[in-house]
Amino acid sequence: MTNSAITQRLRLPGGRPFHLILVSLAVSSCGDWLYNVALLAFVFQRTGSATWVALTTAGRVLPVVVLGPIGGVLADRFDRRRLIIASGTARALLMVALAGVAALGLPVVLAPLIAAAATAIGVVEPPCVAACTARFVPESELQRAQALRAGIGQGAVVVGPALGAVVLLASTPAVAILLNALTFVVAAAAVGVIPPGPEFRPATERAGADKPGVLARIRAGAGALMGAPAAIRLVSADVLCSAVYGLLTVTLMLVGHKAGAGAGGYGLMLGAFGAGGVIGAAVTARIEPGKWRRTLAVALGLVGVTVAGLGVAPALPLALGLAFLGGGGMVVGEVLSETALPQLLDDAVLASAYGLVFPACVGGIVAGSLAAGPLLSRFGLTGTMAVAGLFVLVVGALLLQRPLAAPATRLATSVS
Repeated sequence: MTNSAITQRLRLPGGRPFHLILVSLAVSSCGDWLYNVALLAFVFQRTGSATWVALTTAGRVLPVVVLGPIGGVLADRFDRRRLIIASGTARALLMVALAGVAALGLPVVLAPLIAAAATAIGVVEPPCVAACTARFVPESELQRAQALRAGIGQGAVVVGPALGAVVLLASTPAVAILLNALTFVVAAAAVGVIPPGPEFRPATERAGADKPGVLARIRAGAGALMGAPAAIRLVSADVLCSAVYGLLTVTLMLVGHKAGAGAGGYGLMLGAFGAGGVIGAAVTARIEPGKWRRTLAVALGLVGVTVAGLGVAPALPLALGLAFLGGGGMVVGEVLSETALPQLLDDAVLASAYGLVFPACVGGIVAGSLAAGPLLSRFGLTGTMAVAGLFVLVVGALLLQRPLAAPATRLATSVS
């Protein structure tokens, strides 16, 4: 391989604006995971109640499921640069307020309320970033760009909690939450450095067209998705893997104990999944877009087999190896679906469609975590992991019955 070819492979896709968006994403993602550790630690210290921890977690997740479509609509109606900056600034202020609750001994009920408000304000960011990525990155580099975004998210799963644990060892939850406020400021500043321009303006604004209502926008996004069967199948694979991840957030504690890792097993297992996701994203970035079906088939097969294997893993090294492989497979659906959406859907409805896809994936995590308890009660750990693995293989086979070929033109749906 020549030096120029090596340089081309190592070069980040897109130009400086997209690189700044990646910086913003990396900083805020690590801050989110750091903050999650600190928030739950604070709530448990104050209440000693698993129920309060569950309510706080729900406060962080449910606004995405409920308000995600609204975030997509806003991203298709207003300047995305301003939305990202305003969202980051508002969330930084809410983190300062939450740190005050932790430091001053204010009523703990304020914690889940503030957490829910911060999540609600943040629903505009994912569709804004998804739509801007398609603007700033050439289509030939789009899969690499989406793989980078996915890799950053997976890396944050490893780095963020570790940073949170270190900060809590040296300080208090209030300090950790303030650090998260700082990450929002830095993330907003990174996007603020990018000059305003047409890349941030939605298609309706650039064309000077009338802005349709919220419901019309949501219907347009849903219609565009339904008109692109390949996108539906790839998104369904992403939701399937999200549901598996939700199940694992509950079962990995038991897997770690079974493998002899004790109380630290949960963190090790999650870290292995995150590390595998980083590698999986890097590998997916190098795969030709025309091989989507084959790539997804291998990835879902890998997820199904490794999840089932975790239920019988007798030792920690094997369990960690399976988690690493499973994490690599689970991220493939995310990369492929996010690559497909801007290629298959019209730019005018892309953010609205993504505003439906993102909460669907989050909803998959919630559904998987809720299903874990009944499955464990009925089948035990080994049976639950076997059922989950078989479910992935069966649903994956159904999703892959037809080729995932992209149509020649993008699909648009009227928003009038």
